[in-house]
Amino acid sequence: MIALEDVRPVVQVDPAEYARLLGYPRGHRLDGRAAALAAEAEAWYAEHGRPWIFAREASTLALDADGVRIDGRRFASARLRASLIDAGAHRAVLVAVGAGPELEAEAARRWQDEKPDEYFFLEVYGSAVVEHLVTQAGARLCGWAETQGLAVLPHDSPGYPEWDIAEQAALHALLTASAAPLPGPLEVLDSGALRPKKSLIAVFGVTRHADRLTHLRDLIPCERCSFAPCQYRRTPYRRGALRSTARGFDEPARDEAADAAIDDAIETPVLDRSAAYTVNRKALRRWAAERLTLTRRDDGSVDALFRYEGTTCTNMGRPLRFEYHVELGPRGDGYPIRAQRCRPAADDTGHTHMCGYISIGDDLIGAVARDTPLAGEPLGSVIGWTRPVSAAGCYCDDASRIHKWGLVLETIHYALAERTTGEA
Repeated sequence: MIALEDVRPVVQVDPAEYARLLGYPRGHRLDGRAAALAAEAEAWYAEHGRPWIFAREASTLALDADGVRIDGRRFASARLRASLIDAGAHRAVLVAVGAGPELEAEAARRWQDEKPDEYFFLEVYGSAVVEHLVTQAGARLCGWAETQGLAVLPHDSPGYPEWDIAEQAALHALLTASAAPLPGPLEVLDSGALRPKKSLIAVFGVTRHADRLTHLRDLIPCERCSFAPCQYRRTPYRRGALRSTARGFDEPARDEAADAAIDDAIETPVLDRSAAYTVNRKALRRWAAERLTLTRRDDGSVDALFRYEGTTCTNMGRPLRFEYHVELGPRGDGYPIRAQRCRPAADDTGHTHMCGYISIGDDLIGAVARDTPLAGEPLGSVIGWTRPVSAAGCYCDDASRIHKWGLVLETIHYALAERTTGEA
């Protein structure tokens, strides 16, 4: 049974999704004061936000004549019941996500300080964070399901159509019935609303009949999923598709012209999907899902963030957390590597216990930052690149650092090569 708890999920809100929640039309780019307010909200949350994700698989799922029973508790959602039946679902995963109480408190302070614009942009950013977190949770479930020969359905929540928000408390009770507490504060008010309000609890159905989903338009999860880094996508994301938001349920009219443009964006990958990697594909698939975040820019370039976790070779194996940032040019140019940098994560202290750091201090971190192998080369150059093989978890010598860069670039290559849409 799957279980997930993440108290430090990486939050990278899609600018287009944020603009949509702010109420701007499709394709609008923020500029002027709006861009400054959006950047301020993002920067504040990056420093102070405390997002979290929690998921656990329900022990039992049963479909009654007029409802659904999850772990023996009945929910009277006709739409959830119908979608589970249509997909032949036999399992369910309960999910809770939260942007943290800090954002809500800061937004309230800005309102009290008579800063309505700052309040609004931060408030909406909280909604975008929640939408991103539940989408990220769904992507992780898809990664798990893929290895099991299963498929995950779009999520449903109390307060969505045909599911009374009054049942929010019962679903919350199921989530909190496990031995492990939720990683963040979350309570249900008498109205059914959640506190903190920038939170969401949901149910994801799971089916072994993945083939059914392609014939049931409302059950195609990829069309409703904006998670750009996902390598399990089976069909393009359509912004006009039926989708959930942190503010409630949003069902805009379908824009057929825009949908056609998205379909036209499907291209043949410029990277070899059958490439001979030095790492087995199972490991690459896991790393791409759990450690890699890809962000597409308006000019077609791609920003990649890889989060490395390891241990020092000495000093009792202190945990290490480093972040690799790679800027790639557009797909049409072969994803040229424009910039690279590696540095310890902001909360990492393990690097100070590496032998090299003890010996030369920050000069070692400077050497790490100066490593830019394959800079200027197309990403495909990582395939067949002859480099040292080093099992060392530390960063003290050139071989161990170059070896890790090879793993990072192969993971990025794998993730992009496996895509079937033109989103990056």
